[in-house]
Amino acid sequence: MSDDTVEFDLDAYLKRIGWEGERRADVGTLKAVHLAHMRGIPFENLEALGGGAPSLDPADLMAKLVHGRRGGYCYEHNTLFSLALEALGFRVEALLTARVVLGAETVESRPRTHMALLVEVPGESRPYLTDVGFGAIGALLEPVPLVAGVEFRDAGRRHRLVHVPHRGPLEMWVLEAHDSGLEGWVAQYAFTLEPFEKPDFEVINWHIATNPRSPFAQSLYVQHLSAERHLLLHGRLLTETRVDDGTVRERQVAEDEVEVRRLLEEEFGIVAPEGAVL
Repeated sequence: MSDDTVEFDLDAYLKRIGWEGERRADVGTLKAVHLAHMRGIPFENLEALGGGAPSLDPADLMAKLVHGRRGGYCYEHNTLFSLALEALGFRVEALLTARVVLGAETVESRPRTHMALLVEVPGESRPYLTDVGFGAIGALLEPVPLVAGVEFRDAGRRHRLVHVPHRGPLEMWVLEAHDSGLEGWVAQYAFTLEPFEKPDFEVINWHIATNPRSPFAQSLYVQHLSAERHLLLHGRLLTETRVDDGTVRERQVAEDEVEVRRLLEEEFGIVAPEGAVL
């Protein structure tokens, strides 16, 4: 057992995400805990917006995302989730870095800044792409097996993995989400199966949080998902997308900090710390 695992409290984590199922290392448990995490812990970038990089230390993640009324972004979410999976008996086969290509012209035009997980499930021939930290409406709700060209329906969303040509010796995988509008399949992020290590993510985390050109250092970005809706606050634009029919509603939020704090607490379940840049 690693020091990281010792600092992780599985009981407290499962209580935070509201999951009470049987603790088994199988596909059903992996999907259920993944979905519960997505709906239980919000996505937010308050540290980066204030000019600092959030800690990826297990004790700090427990204090912030589990015991505190806070959320985090991809490095925090997926680091915490990897600890939960290991405590449940899964093997995290690799920490992956991906290029977020949503809205990009080419795969190569974006750097590797996103963290995802490759998870081995006992008795399964293929590992599963697992990701509870992608702050977009095209994010996976449940893990999908690493197989190309097959459509998966994960808790109501539609995803598939495809291969695309690129320069390099390793195959390039792209996660695509289906847009029910006119766009059809939309690329979300691209990755190879080259494993990265925790020190790599310490560097990437610091870069994406503190680089003034990073979108997370420029404006507030908060997301919460429930069975009924996807709620996003980007800057002062609040967007609600209904799960049942895809209806989208938008409104501008007042610049008043008190109003923003109230909105974060009541709608997203986040208590912003004193001095937070909002």
